[in-house]
This record gives sequence, C-alpha cells and structure tokens, in this order.
Amino acid sequence: MITFVLSLLVLLLGYLFYSKIIERIEGIDSTRETPAFSMKDGVDYMPMPWWRIFLIQFLNIAGLGPIFGAVAGAMWGPVAFLWIVLGSVFAGAVHDYFSGMLSIKHKGLSITEIVGIYMGVGTKQFMRGFTVLLMVVVGAVFIMGPAKILSGLTPEFASMTFWVWIVFFYYLLATMLPIDKVIGRIYPVFGGALVFMAIGLLIALFVKGYHIPELNLSSIHNYHADSEKFPIFPMLFITIACGAISGFHATQSPLMARCVTNEKFGRRVFYGAMITEGVVALIWAAISMSFFGGVRELNDVMTANSGNAAFVVNEISNSLLGKFGGFLALLGVVAAPITSGDTAFRSARLIVADFLNYKQEPIKNRLFVSIPLFAIGFFLTQIDFSIIWRYFAWSNQTLAMIVLWAITVYLAQERKLYWITLIPAVFMTAVTTTYLLFAPEGFSLSKDISYSLGGLFSVLSLIGFFVYRNNYFKRIPLNT
Repeated sequence: MITFVLSLLVLLLGYLFYSKIIERIEGIDSTRETPAFSMKDGVDYMPMPWWRIFLIQFLNIAGLGPIFGAVAGAMWGPVAFLWIVLGSVFAGAVHDYFSGMLSIKHKGLSITEIVGIYMGVGTKQFMRGFTVLLMVVVGAVFIMGPAKILSGLTPEFASMTFWVWIVFFYYLLATMLPIDKVIGRIYPVFGGALVFMAIGLLIALFVKGYHIPELNLSSIHNYHADSEKFPIFPMLFITIACGAISGFHATQSPLMARCVTNEKFGRRVFYGAMITEGVVALIWAAISMSFFGGVRELNDVMTANSGNAAFVVNEISNSLLGKFGGFLALLGVVAAPITSGDTAFRSARLIVADFLNYKQEPIKNRLFVSIPLFAIGFFLTQIDFSIIWRYFAWSNQTLAMIVLWAITVYLAQERKLYWITLIPAVFMTAVTTTYLLFAPEGFSLSKDISYSLGGLFSVLSLIGFFVYRNNYFKRIPLNT
C-alpha cells in the first residue's frame, strides 16, 4: 500500500509542480486570442468552458487504455507502477501539453501539420498517411470490442454486426455534427462516470484492505506468465500506453485546442487530463494485482481467459461496486472506447481537411471526407481483433515518439529547455524500435539483437538531433 500511496502522491505533485515548470518553459500569454475566437466556425472552432473541455479531453484520450492496458500491464508486477507514474509525469503529460499548446500557437492545426512545420515536408507527408491510418484503426478497434460486449448483453437479433452498424451510425453523427451538439454534451457525463468509478474502486481498495504488492529491489522482476516471450522491455511499455504516454493523445489535443478560450487553461486541460488518466491506470493496475490474491493469481486468471481484460474489469467492478458498479463498468468498457473511436474519426476528417485545405463548414464537405474513412474502418472490422490491436499498440507509441521529436526540435529552435522532451523521445525511440525488431508481429529477432539494434538506433537519433541543432544555430544565430 505504501508504494501505491506514494505513486498517487507523485502524480499529484507532478501536476502541482512539474506542470508549472513545463508551462513556464512554454511561455504562455493569457492575453493572446486563441483559435476558438479568431477562427470560430460553429463546427470545430468553438469556445467552451475549460472544465467541459477537460472532461471531453479526458474521455477522448481514455478509451480502453487506462483500464485494459493497466490490467494487462499489471501482469508484469509492481514495476508497472513505475512506468505509469514516471511515464505520465515526465513523458505523457508533457507530450499532451505541448501537442495542445502548439496547436493553439498554430491556429488549431492538426498534429500532422505541426510535425511538418518542425521536421520538414517529407515527415509531414509520412505523418499524414500514418496518422490517418492510425485514427481509422483506432476507430475500428474501438468498434469491435464494444460491439462484441453489447451483443452478449442483448437479445439474439442484436448480433455483433447489428451493433457494429449502430456504433458506426453514432460515429457518423459525432464526426459530422458541430462539436457542441454530441461530444460537448454527452462526453462530460461519461467522463464524470469514469472518474466516479475510479474513486469508488480507490475507496474499496482501502476499505477492504487489499494487499497491494510493494515496489522494491526484490520485486523488480518479470512476473509475467510467459516472461521469455514478454520481457519487461519493451513489452510493458507498449502494453501500458494510454496510462503513461500515447501518440493517440496528440491527435486529440488539437480538437480541444480549437475550443480553449485562454492559454492559461492549457495546463489544466492537457497536462491535467493525462495525470487524471494516470491515476485511473494506477488504480486499475493496483486492484488487478491484489483482487485475485496477487500478481501470479492475476496471471492465472488472464491466461485462463485468453488475456481478456474485460473479464477482469467486469469481475472486479461487479464484486466491489455492486449493481451500480456493473453499470459503471459497462460505461467504462463500452462507452469509453466508443467515445474515443468517434473522435478518432473526427481527427482523421480534420487531418484530411487540413491537408486538402478543404473548408468544413458545409456538411457536404464533411461527408465527402468522412465516407471514405468510414468505408476503410468498416473493412478493418472484418479482420481478427487481436491482430489489429497489436499493430495499433505499436503504431500508437511510434506516433508518440515522432511527436516528442517534433516538440524537441521546436524547443531547440526557440532556445528553450529541450531536454524535457529529448530524454523521453530517446527512450520511446528505443522502445518502439526494439519492439518492432523483437515482437512476433514485427521481425521476430532475438532479444540480444533487438536490444542492440534498438539501442543503436536511439543513439544515432540522439546524434542526429545534436547535429541538426548545431547546424540550425549556425544558420540562425541567437541575435537574429
């Protein structure tokens, strides 16, 4: 319990103190007009109160990540606490904050366009295709899971295909309509429900006196049932994504950047939402490690249920929170991914619209962009879920790595303290490249070769950055 309490405290202190350091480095101007006013269009650019934006942002970035990812990540043991806390404070929240603030700085541009500004046209073109594909994959992933659950809770006529079409119809509405019509109204309710569920589980942890494993020198080892196939590095850092750092968040922050009314709210909305998600992930990881009797018992349960985290979530929620808890679990398992999927498609629409310079006020323009995206998404729902999920997990963290490098270049160009994102960028480069080399859906190389090549690529990336920085400073000296 000591480790868990200290972890919660570090997350809180990270928001109270480290976020202010990050804000000071960025240098906000509370008198500067934001895109919500300067580019108001009644569809995507629309002023909204910060607390509503915070709840929407929290639900946008949550999805299945802080719940399913944390449950699966708990299989590695207490070391998961370390990644959730340090990842959230020093990587994920920093990544989300700058993604949002740079979008505000650049008139609400999508993350693909922002990356292009700082990393060149070639990278921008790659990011456009890569990010749109990721958004459509996210939408497909977050349709299949909820549709399968709903089909098991409803009469026989309501098959999985039936629910896929229902969810798609909702996605179309949420993607096409002005942001205040659907997203702005129902998201705060679902976001509040997720927070309430997490608080309920937190109280249950203390009241029922569950033994949460402590993090110490003797417990920092791999508890995973298949430790050879799933080493802590890089597998844990890919599995716990949204609960620590996630590239998907960088695609969502610009949505809210178009609604923020003052730059001073950026810290609350972007950094704060990630810390809140880290708290949710921490709670789920802790209760997963303790509810069944320990980490090894959790591994037994997950193995017996083919790694189905939904079983663990439902079992815990129904046992600790009763019937109302079961209802909240349904919101967490069904509503959260659906409400991340619809904003994924909305992000894809805006990225394509930005690329084509295609105004989105007329509804026919939104239809022209959205229909092909939904067609691709429906095709992906016909592919095996486990395959789609693994590729989503890797591409998600790869996007986070690219965005961190873009932010680092921005900070270097502005003569600001770039080390705050350089270190996470190098680390995530090692994670994503090693995973690609080692994982069965990648090149399936040996651990030693994967680690060596992943480390080499990270070092080369670091050297490349310093070469770029030095050349940039020679071209553009400080006094210009």
